[in-house]
Amino acid sequence: MSEFFFIYPILKHIFIMSKVVYLTEEGLSKLRAELDQLRLVERPAISQMIAEARDKGDLSENAEYDAAKEAQGMLEMKIAKLEDTIANVRIIDESKIDLTKVQILNKVKIKNLTTKATMEYLLVAETEANLKEGKLSVHTPIAKALLGKQVGDVVEVQVPSGLMRFEIINISR
Repeated sequence: MSEFFFIYPILKHIFIMSKVVYLTEEGLSKLRAELDQLRLVERPAISQMIAEARDKGDLSENAEYDAAKEAQGMLEMKIAKLEDTIANVRIIDESKIDLTKVQILNKVKIKNLTTKATMEYLLVAETEANLKEGKLSVHTPIAKALLGKQVGDVVEVQVPSGLMRFEIINISR
């Protein structure tokens, strides 16, 4: 394994920085599908590109070969990161989610106290975030401010455009 880190030294940093990732079953399935795609489709395609570039002759002046090797390094780094993430996943039992305070996998309805607009977000892990679907990462400033709060609480969030105030209207699943 140390030989692997010698070839791809940045991967050593990724492995050392491992942390627990909380996901739903659906989120884990998506990560596994992405990993399978990288391993079974993209990795062989890059290997083929390297072989074709190698067949073209002198490797010291072969830009195609250099690009393919760099793509391979980036792909291997992405695969290693996904493998590490999957190894550290903890599945959240949605039936045991507390609805008295905001936490991951809660659907939170909030009201912007300045504009009076209401929004509803499902708080999810970073890998599952998708604003178009109303899924907000728990690592965003708004979600961080909401975590642990209860219905009726007012939270203040510092965003690039200034200070925003939200009231928590409802917490659901």
